[in-house]
Amino acid sequence: MSNPIVLYDGVCGLCNRLTQFLLKRDHHDRLRFASLQSEFAAVILKRQGKDASDLDTVYVVQDYGEANERLLARSDAIICLGRELGGIWSAAVLAKALPRFLRDWLYNLVARNRYRVFGKYDSCMIPEPKHRRKFLDVATPTIAS
Repeated sequence: MSNPIVLYDGVCGLCNRLTQFLLKRDHHDRLRFASLQSEFAAVILKRQGKDASDLDTVYVVQDYGEANERLLARSDAIICLGRELGGIWSAAVLAKALPRFLRDWLYNLVARNRYRVFGKYDSCMIPEPKHRRKFLDVATPTIAS
């Protein structure tokens, strides 16, 4: 089983904060990252039938490159990330009690306003050297666990 890959909007202030949050709490070194603006993400999104120009969601790629590769979006991606972090963050799975349309409606409300509230960068962030290997659009890391 490969490491889950987080595809995030690299110029979004909220998305960059989420990425920093995940890096700090990924104690089992499971998560890998790539910006939605990268060629790496574009290839995955095309393979999954998604529009690579749609930056309004975070995705989690499960089983990357395998026959059963899956792409989780919006609230499903956030719930998956909570489960991956473990500990108290696993409680995110409780959100599954709400219907997906309601969870995604709330997610979309935040996504529509994220640049206005959290800002937008001119370019994607450059990860700190200690985290660079986790960014698949920056280096050539090992993605299998």
